[in-house]
Amino acid sequence: MEITVLGSGCKKCKKLLENVKEAVSELDLDTEVIYLTDIYEIAKRGVMSTPALMVDDKIVASGHVLEVEEIKHLLR
Repeated sequence: MEITVLGSGCKKCKKLLENVKEAVSELDLDTEVIYLTDIYEIAKRGVMSTPALMVDDKIVASGHVLEVEEIKHLLR
């Protein structure tokens, strides 16, 4: 599983990254969480609003910060 948080480095983006890392830890997943901040690369993936969460090359959330429980539900 590949998990990527896409964002500009703003407070909301960093909070999503923190929540994703916590969810991965709680689920005891052996995967790396990637933090992508390059605006060109984010746009290439079709994301128009950050923060965004991508799992295995599929955008699963965009434009808001997911709570840890919401992320765990998406990763199961």
